[in-house]
Amino acid sequence: MRTVIFDLDGTLADTSADLIASANHCFRAMGAGDVLDPVADAATAFHGGRAMLSLGLTRLEKHSDGEVERWYPELLAAYGAAIDVHTTLYPGAMQAVTALRDAGVRVGICTNKPERLADTLLTRLGVRDAFASMIGADTLPVRKPDPAPYVAAVERAGGSVTQSCLIGDTTTDRETARAAGVPCVLVTFGPTGGDVAALEPEELLAHYDDLPALVARLLPVVAA
Repeated sequence: MRTVIFDLDGTLADTSADLIASANHCFRAMGAGDVLDPVADAATAFHGGRAMLSLGLTRLEKHSDGEVERWYPELLAAYGAAIDVHTTLYPGAMQAVTALRDAGVRVGICTNKPERLADTLLTRLGVRDAFASMIGADTLPVRKPDPAPYVAAVERAGGSVTQSCLIGDTTTDRETARAAGVPCVLVTFGPTGGDVAALEPEELLAHYDDLPALVARLLPVVAA
């Protein structure tokens, strides 16, 4: 069964402003005010909570692994309390998902966002039921770029890894696809979209309107 697995942050949804807000909550609690900018630091947001804390603490000259881990639970709590204030799905994303499903393609999600938060966000956005699987950062003992979460996302969606591809936005997604031996599609509409071509994915995606045709090329229907 053909299967398309999506990353979440920066791929299906622009979550950067809410992520940055959760990090700034921590910096305000430190007495430092808003250290990160929701626009200029959007790319860091898509690398996760620890990356945002690391960047902010470095700017404050307080960086250490211990400080990052100390504040990480606080960041997750703040994010969970205001997870969908600014977050929006990218234009055409769900129309593309619907078109894939109508063509008999299974769809799922593999994200490095904690599973509970990812499930909550998708539910609040009203799209959780559109995806046959959802693997988060803590669903398995390992996370992307280890291929195991991707494989699990495909299999739980009822698909076959040999007839699957990954849609993402970062080097983590590129490395995950390479490790799993599957095609990778990287979106170019995120904050680092101009740089993803250097990662040499099999395809680049400028708008979700183009995804169904792109998937048809990457995953042609195999005659029975």
